[in-house]
Amino acid sequence: MKLLRWLLALVVLAYAAWLVWPLAASLLGGQDMAIERAAVEASDKGANLPLGVVWIAAAALYALSAFLLGNGNPRAFVAYLLGFAADAFLKIALDGRSAAAQADVAMRSTAVAESGVDPLWLILGGLAVVGVLVFALSRRRKRRRSLYETA
Repeated sequence: MKLLRWLLALVVLAYAAWLVWPLAASLLGGQDMAIERAAVEASDKGANLPLGVVWIAAAALYALSAFLLGNGNPRAFVAYLLGFAADAFLKIALDGRSAAAQADVAMRSTAVAESGVDPLWLILGGLAVVGVLVFALSRRRKRRRSLYETA
């Protein structure tokens, strides 16, 4: 069970890295690319909060969930649920609104987009399935006392 929990923690951590990669790549790409990305983020605001902040918060919550899940902490599901909520808000807010979002979806899911399936709902459905697995694996197992055990 511990191996399965660690494997799922690695999957969640890999998704957090994949989620934050466009921001990290734009920052590492040079000053011109970072300025262009900041201008796009400043123009795309959701609920008076820059979407870059929500993006980083979702990735940080996913990473926190992965570390808590690796340690067997039942709070991993709460962190994952908050990260999922931030990620879902981000994906729905960016859905078709900006050129950066369209380029991000086109870059990451060309095979899925060619199949005719909406990648937004496919990704959110996959994340919900992973959330159920995180919930199942982060629950503490209580040891049952047998009838013959003495205290």
